[in-house]
Order: sequence, then structure tokens, then C-alpha cells
Amino acid sequence: MEAIIRVNDDRIDTLESVITQNFDTVDCPLIHRFTPSMYIREIFMPKGSLITSKIHITEHPFTISKGKVSVSIDGNGWEILEAPFTGITKIGTRRVLYIEEDCVWTTYHFNEDNCTDVEKIEDRILDKYVNKLLVNQEKEEITWHL
Repeated sequence: MEAIIRVNDDRIDTLESVITQNFDTVDCPLIHRFTPSMYIREIFMPKGSLITSKIHITEHPFTISKGKVSVSIDGNGWEILEAPFTGITKIGTRRVLYIEEDCVWTTYHFNEDNCTDVEKIEDRILDKYVNKLLVNQEKEEITWHL
């Protein structure tokens, strides 16, 4: 499995700090679904939102079933993705997203033991990275789980 080598965490941390200090929180509803051996996360992100993702520690597929989004992974330029789109998230991925049109983004994760505790699953699929610039702030306010 190919992994992303992150070199722009400091820049993304700074962006998250600026977002927190200057913009209102955006509601991005998250739906959790479970099938045998599979955990599925679906997020709705409204047009005009600037969003940063958590850091992924698994390789897994994702789909964009609605909308259009500009995506930058570790500051390596911008790519426009538009529904319908299917891709693969590489280990180490940390995204910055600008939502061009209302967007529905879904990720699919192997769930061998059929766990339904979202916190336990997140421990398996997401890095516990903490933005040092937001230590005294609630990171969930500005970061949604993609």
C-alpha cells in the first residue's frame, strides 16, 4: 500500500486555526451505516464550505455521489472532483476541501468484527493527530470526518 508522506501539517494546522478564528462553524451531517464486515460513513457538506479532514490511517475507497469539490491533499495543488466519482484514499491522507456545490462524500471501511461503536472504529481508521494551534479549542468544530 502506497502512503502519503505529509510535509504540510504545519500549513494545514495554520489554516484550521484561521478558519476557527474567522468563520462560523458549518453543519455537516454524518450518517453511519453498517453491513456485515463493512462500516460506511456518509457526510453532507454544503456549498461554499472550507473543510479540513482528519488524517486517515487506512487505505479505503470513497465515492462522491453528489456535487463538486476542490481537493488538496497535503498542499499538493488542487484537483476538482465531481459526482459521480470513485477514488481510493491512501494511508496518511489529510485533505483540504472547498465545496463548489453541495456534496455527498462516502467512505467505505473494512469492519471485520462488525463493531458498531463509532469511536472504536475511528480509533482504527483515523490518526490521533492533534493540531497544536487548537489545543484549547474543540477541533470537531472545524474538522469533519471524511
